[in-house]
Amino acid sequence: MSVATRAMILAGVLLSALFQAMPVWSAELVMLEQPGCVWCKRWNEEIGIAYPKTAEGRQAPLRRVDITDAWPQDLAGIPKERMTPTFILVADGVEIDRLRGYPGEHFFWPMLTDMLGKLPDTTE
Repeated sequence: MSVATRAMILAGVLLSALFQAMPVWSAELVMLEQPGCVWCKRWNEEIGIAYPKTAEGRQAPLRRVDITDAWPQDLAGIPKERMTPTFILVADGVEIDRLRGYPGEHFFWPMLTDMLGKLPDTTE
């Protein structure tokens, strides 16, 4: 067996192992916003800067969707919302939970923790 063939087999085995180690779902926190939304601005000031640096932000990265733009194709199965901000926890294109409005920083984190607790268990 040639060195090139061995290298290709090894690369295939490593890629296979990598994909098996990855979670079977990926989560994101979709934030629906629109221009002029004062509560969106407040969320950005109180939570938005820190969010990507938190465990919650790593578990469900933030994705912003402006409701005045066309609805994203990959969210076609998620009902639209007119109230902003609205936070939709999505895993593999399926809505897990939704938080309408911004209740303030002291209430947002525990509510988000409850939402994240509804994600499918990947430890099986």
